[in-house]
Amino acid sequence: MLTSAVSAVADPSSIRLTTLTHGGGCGCKIAPAVLREALAGVSGGFPHPDLLVGSATADDAAVFRLNDQQALVATTDFFMPIVDDPRDFGRIAATNAISDVYAMGATPILALAILGMPINTLPLEVIRRIMEGGADVCRTAGIALAGGHSIDSPEPIYGLAVMGLVAPAQLKRNDTARPGDVLILGKPLGVGVLSAAFKKGLLDTAGYAELLAVTTQLNQVGQALGALAGVHAMTDVTGFGLLGHLLEICRGSGLAASVQFSALPILPTALQLTPQGIGPGAIERNWASYGHEVQLDPNLPDWAWRLLCDPQTSGGLLVSCAPETVGSVLESFHGADFAEAARIGMLASGMPGVTVQEL
Repeated sequence: MLTSAVSAVADPSSIRLTTLTHGGGCGCKIAPAVLREALAGVSGGFPHPDLLVGSATADDAAVFRLNDQQALVATTDFFMPIVDDPRDFGRIAATNAISDVYAMGATPILALAILGMPINTLPLEVIRRIMEGGADVCRTAGIALAGGHSIDSPEPIYGLAVMGLVAPAQLKRNDTARPGDVLILGKPLGVGVLSAAFKKGLLDTAGYAELLAVTTQLNQVGQALGALAGVHAMTDVTGFGLLGHLLEICRGSGLAASVQFSALPILPTALQLTPQGIGPGAIERNWASYGHEVQLDPNLPDWAWRLLCDPQTSGGLLVSCAPETVGSVLESFHGADFAEAARIGMLASGMPGVTVQEL
């Protein structure tokens, strides 16, 4: 049965992975409000004195103290295709999964593959290329890809479970920001807009190059940022958009944020497409979940909120740091080829929420 299904497709390159799914990338995430309701009252399991980070703060990974010098960082991330090229899909999914470890200031050491594939629909060569793309990224990151688990699934799914190590003193959480901290974003926004345009056949070659460059750039700079004492909190911007993940910092730290829209790094093609209403459905779901916690400057373009809620796949690190550390943080980003990393706002005492200003 499998042999006949596989041989029925003579050219694996003719397969469009994005047509086999209802969503793609981190836009597949369950909406924040729905997720909070689903998890309400769910026990976090047996409390353990060495569990440094669990599920309480919606952080990027779990952290378990092994001894005074080392803590284990563990995370998992997987999704459906955001692009059609199988190797590119594998690269993007792996880069995105490893990012959660970097966002904790940690060094990844080991990964396990998570694979769900419609084996009667996809040629084995396509599945192989997806896994090769993920393996390529693991080699670049210098981590072992030591196996994994696979199932026969109606839609293609790929990702990684990743483990890393961090010195407890250098651990970066998303709930330890301080009043007066400066916010710095490492990658430009707009990935969700570009991926939606791609799925509709509206993305040109230049736009696809932008999409691929951002989503396959490893956030390895997180290791260097973890060593900076002036970096108080850190997360990565993924499926809940910039506003959603910034709000997690605000809620966890009990602070209010102000963001300067004109300072945000944004992909050029996304700036062209967003005013046309192009974007994934997750934009509306995100805004419905947390828009009541956001104040928008009335002088902003009427489409600005869409970019702010745009689900990023393998997005940039969002750093909360002391004002005197801004230079070192930006130097770390720029030295690691994050050319568009920029200061985008500040945190202050106040009711948790985000104000977005035009200038």
